[in-house]
Amino acid sequence: MATLPNPLPKLADDPSGASLGLELPAGSLIDTTDEGPWHEPLLWCANERALPGGWAALEPARRMAGLLPLVIDVGGGHGGPQDWELAPGDTSYPGDHDPEEVLANFWNESDWPDQATPTPAPTPTPAPDSAISPDSARSPEADPDSVAAKFADSLLTGEGAIKDPRLALVPARRSADLPAVIGWMGPANHESDPGRLCAVLRSWEDRFGIRVVALGFDHLLVSVAVPPTALTEAEALAAEHFAFCPDNFRQDGDPTVREYAERQILNQPTWHFCWD
Repeated sequence: MATLPNPLPKLADDPSGASLGLELPAGSLIDTTDEGPWHEPLLWCANERALPGGWAALEPARRMAGLLPLVIDVGGGHGGPQDWELAPGDTSYPGDHDPEEVLANFWNESDWPDQATPTPAPTPTPAPDSAISPDSARSPEADPDSVAAKFADSLLTGEGAIKDPRLALVPARRSADLPAVIGWMGPANHESDPGRLCAVLRSWEDRFGIRVVALGFDHLLVSVAVPPTALTEAEALAAEHFAFCPDNFRQDGDPTVREYAERQILNQPTWHFCWD
């Protein structure tokens, strides 16, 4: 897929990132894929466990080097990204896909319980455009990057969904593109092209202010700056969650759409997706 110029090779001779205006801890450049070494590093990953405050320390990388922070889960018996069989060569560009068509394809191929094909959820009604526009003034509570930093800090305690967190940097323009940029194959049993799923993530980024905060071998966590606050909107979004990750419903005990919307979406500042 098309990517930005990659500044990561500079870290081979400058591990601290000083030439990029950074002060990085010890880490490794990862270029391992399912077909052998990639032609350039896909991501930088810290060698040691991350601690609260680490995400904020990487924030200058976004402004000065075009590198986006990411929490990587190396626990769960699957190792780190070098062990995940990343497949950037099999990944399409998210911007080449219409998210509504992607969702419709998933619904048509699924056992969605409703007879009618759902329609994408609207942007939450209480949220003005300024709530998710990157160029508008907004409160820290509604700023997607501030919400992401707060969520990342909670993950770095190691007491939640991620037991062994490491900080990483990925060359990407949009947070929603992070899985595609590294060729992440966590949802391979559901969709083998992460670019299609990232098209949906882009749509959620625009409508709900999501940020991709963490990746594990088979799970993804996002922060949500503007979650639905009305049940009807949450139910519409639950249909999108089903298309994106039907395993979430199965792992939650096959709830009704309303039950899932109430538990997992309504006023929730984070979403967690896990594929079998």
